[in-house]
Amino acid sequence: MKNFIRVVALLLVMCGPGMSTVVFAQDSTKDSKLIGDCHTSKAAFVKVDSLMHSLFDNAAGYVIFPNVGKGGIGVGGAAGNGILFEKGQAIGKASMKQVSVGFQFGGQAYREVIFFENHDALNKFKQDKFEFSAQASAIAATAGASTNVKYRNGVMVFTQGKGGLMYEASIGGQKFSYKAY
Repeated sequence: MKNFIRVVALLLVMCGPGMSTVVFAQDSTKDSKLIGDCHTSKAAFVKVDSLMHSLFDNAAGYVIFPNVGKGGIGVGGAAGNGILFEKGQAIGKASMKQVSVGFQFGGQAYREVIFFENHDALNKFKQDKFEFSAQASAIAATAGASTNVKYRNGVMVFTQGKGGLMYEASIGGQKFSYKAY
């Protein structure tokens, strides 16, 4: 029995660092892909409305959710992962979840970007104290959509459809969590 414990302990000492490196590498690869998807989404937003370029440049920060899936029949839900950027640099990972009840039917995929007007709004997001009220709405990213849009409560939200059809498109009830790198 003592020999068995010694062998297991020796294996843990020898393999433990290697296994943690593999786990870290998997997380790092997933985050790299997510960051790449965010850059692709940013380019897609700017391509549709070139005026959004100044929003990305001048916001205190922004979070991009490149792949949000949403679906429902009466009761619905949505979820997605994203990256928070400050001064153009990725600073952490974010997740979004939404549950909704009411008249809705179908499924869709879309991307979402939330701009933070100031550091107070950005810090509120970082502290996991950020969610949208039931009345919240997003602007569909189309040519010129950002021209006359104003920040509300320090945030501005744009969505861009990727596919699917759903009768209902609110962002009310979205809850967010954030983990810094």
